[in-house]
Amino acid sequence: MYDLQEQEQLDELKAWWKENGRLVILTVTAIIVAVAGVQAWRYYQQSQAQQAAELYGALQQLVPENDAKKIRETAATLIERFSSTAYAPRAALIAAKVNYQSGDVQSAKAQLQWVIDHAAEDELQDIARIRLGGMLLDEQNYAEALQLLEAKHSPAYDVFYLDLKGDVLVAQGKPAEARSAYQAALDKSDKKSTYRDLIQIKLDALGGK
Repeated sequence: MYDLQEQEQLDELKAWWKENGRLVILTVTAIIVAVAGVQAWRYYQQSQAQQAAELYGALQQLVPENDAKKIRETAATLIERFSSTAYAPRAALIAAKVNYQSGDVQSAKAQLQWVIDHAAEDELQDIARIRLGGMLLDEQNYAEALQLLEAKHSPAYDVFYLDLKGDVLVAQGKPAEARSAYQAALDKSDKKSTYRDLIQIKLDALGGK
């Protein structure tokens, strides 16, 4: 048996629940759904990353075999199915190299552009720009190559950007500007690097000061 005070409290609780119970249930349900959704998304991301890693491992094993067809197909599958993972741009770089070596320059350029547009890692974007810039130089598309090399990039890649810029300027018949680019690349290069020697050779070949 409840005493009067307890009965009043119970009546108040019943009245409150009648007024707010539906909102409480909806709120709790929403929280449960949200938590479940986050957990499901995390599981999905982990599953995607694991599958992408396995496919990328298979792709790497194909590289020494030099089977261009299988490399293209595997890379295409990885990029299409797991484009949001870190493995997709790496696969695109591998496929671009294979396509370039086999003479499919347009496909190689498209894959490098994909890396530039979609890679989350600045380093991969920098590598793609340098490789694409080299292809544009081969095509004598100097203006586009220089525009590409003006993009913001990591200081760690300054030497490569400046060196390639010098190559483009030489091809354009602008020795003074090329000399300036090579000198800047030389100044930023590691004094113990063999790559520095190559830059010095290019600079010396231009002559003058």
